Amino acid sequence: MDGLRAIDPGLLATVQDAGRYGWQRFGVVVAGAMDLAAYRTANALVGNDADAAAVELTLTGGRWEIAGQPRRVAVTGAEFAIAVDGRPVPAWCSFVLRAGESLTIGRAPDGVRGYLAVSGGIAVPPVLGSRSTHVRSGIGGLDGRALRAGDRLPLGDAGEGPELELPAEARWPRAPRLRVVLGPQDGHFGPDAIAALTGEAFPVTAEADRMGYRLAGPRLRHRGSDNIVSDGIALGSIQVPASGHLILLLADRQPTGGYPKIATVVTPDIGAVAQAAPGANLQFEAIGLDAARALRRDWDAHLASLSARMRPAQSGNPYDSARLLGLNLVGGVVAGE
Repeated sequence: MDGLRAIDPGLLATVQDAGRYGWQRFGVVVAGAMDLAAYRTANALVGNDADAAAVELTLTGGRWEIAGQPRRVAVTGAEFAIAVDGRPVPAWCSFVLRAGESLTIGRAPDGVRGYLAVSGGIAVPPVLGSRSTHVRSGIGGLDGRALRAGDRLPLGDAGEGPELELPAEARWPRAPRLRVVLGPQDGHFGPDAIAALTGEAFPVTAEADRMGYRLAGPRLRHRGSDNIVSDGIALGSIQVPASGHLILLLADRQPTGGYPKIATVVTPDIGAVAQAAPGANLQFEAIGLDAARALRRDWDAHLASLSARMRPAQSGNPYDSARLLGLNLVGGVVAGE
């Protein structure tokens, strides 16, 4: 049976898809890819459906092999150092990996998370409509846990397709300041707190994982109580507990919470958060609802047009037989009379 084998899965590798939606009201965490644009791009590069399951990598990618038929693979997200049997290959580019070849994914110098997509998708059984792993509750993915050396992930059926790349200029741009919509409990804070939120830098602390980031920086003081009646937590919610220090909640966030939420990061900017390592400074810019909705429409349109933005890959093994057969090697021949 075809599969993806983890020889060394790196620091933290989990199976993720677009998330487990529709279950938060029952206390089930959404999970899903932290950097959705990078995840969607990896799938598009190998010809998968947009919500096919892939492997999310953290800081380092480790070593992987294909069992069975050759597969197109792609790595996106941070600019990981990638090699096949020691031959460097670029990120944001699909290429064919064959049985017996070793895919090595090194450290990411410019970010935190990456996505390893394989044509056909990771075919672990879905749980509540999603293949995403939530490690704390032990559901989804492969036995509800992070991947370990020796694991073999089943793959879905896949046809042949071209090797593609998405050039840097065609990727979703990362805003230097994270755009937020104030609320839903911004009334619990005075003008000084709002000014600090949008005017100061907030370093990511070492307490940063898929659930959320605790941020250092100025303390934001509550106007009254530091508690509210618990309500739902959206992706990107910024809670302010009694300490006054921000907690930015992400893919593995809890379904509800009882701290006031001063603002919410817009979904198109969550990918930039996902790539911020401890020590990185986050800065926020408040925008209105109309601007946020327009930004989301632009982001959705960008993701829907990923395939149109791609071009044939210019890299990979120049002596690959499939590549050579696809070239017009005799285009200059003329009649001999």
